[in-house]
Amino acid sequence: MSELPAAIDVREVGPRDGLQNEAPIPTEAKVELLEGLSDTGVRRIEAVSFVRPSAIPQMADAEQVWASIRRRPHVSYSALVPNLRGASRALAAGFAEIEAVVSASDTHNRANVNRSTAQSLDDIAALLAAAHGIGAHCQVIVSTAWGCPYEGDVAIRRVLDVAGRAVADGADGVSFGDTTGMATPGRVTALVGAFRAAFPDTALNLHFHNTRGTGLANVLAALQLGVTDFDASVGGLGGCPYAPGASGNIATEELVYMVEDMGVRTGIDLPALIEVAARAERAVGHQLPSQVLRAGPRTRRSPLPASLRGNRS
Repeated sequence: MSELPAAIDVREVGPRDGLQNEAPIPTEAKVELLEGLSDTGVRRIEAVSFVRPSAIPQMADAEQVWASIRRRPHVSYSALVPNLRGASRALAAGFAEIEAVVSASDTHNRANVNRSTAQSLDDIAALLAAAHGIGAHCQVIVSTAWGCPYEGDVAIRRVLDVAGRAVADGADGVSFGDTTGMATPGRVTALVGAFRAAFPDTALNLHFHNTRGTGLANVLAALQLGVTDFDASVGGLGGCPYAPGASGNIATEELVYMVEDMGVRTGIDLPALIEVAARAERAVGHQLPSQVLRAGPRTRRSPLPASLRGNRS
């Protein structure tokens, strides 16, 4: 196996990407989730998104959530924005870090934000200028980077062209989103390798879904290429409202469990994270897909059944 990084950075996206695919939950429950995650050692949290309430009603209370949480000094909080209007709301609310999103698939971009990929990139150029004008940072997320539920495979050249336009316009980093869970390790290696060759100095984040069971395998492939920045969602919350069948971000506790056992540090307290995942499960009112939430880490021990206790030779 290739040498792995000594540590990775995990951005927790459950409060935004996770909850946007659930029935709306009370503002107080969102605040409790954010504050619980802030106490696990997670250093970056995508807290809310600033979108039209009619499009994503789950995020209608973004300003209220942001104003209500007790922010931890060791945590960097960010907000997702779909366009310049959303960015203006986020920056006015006081966010110093935002993520703009554009789909590599033109069809998905139209379904998501009702405009072409090229139109979104034009808007993002203005958005980047606005953010940088007040000293804020903006990462550009290229979604459907490994495939689209409407168009099928998306060519690497297309993904690089979209990412390249964002880099040229001043993006502080790029994230590739596996919106539909279509990535496999070989495809991860191909895209990450091509991106590194084209943009060696640009910060790269990866956002995987476990829709088809390859999420952690994709993380391992990326780790072997030296990628050290990943998104994950507590309990495996999440998906995309505009991508049929795209449920299931990789679970933060499963990511932490796997990489820590391989000697890769995250700085996250796994037992505390599992407790927050259980709290998230209660908040949404149904079982979440995380297996580590169900079974716990491999170090967990069960009491010996009474029938097996007694004299031992």
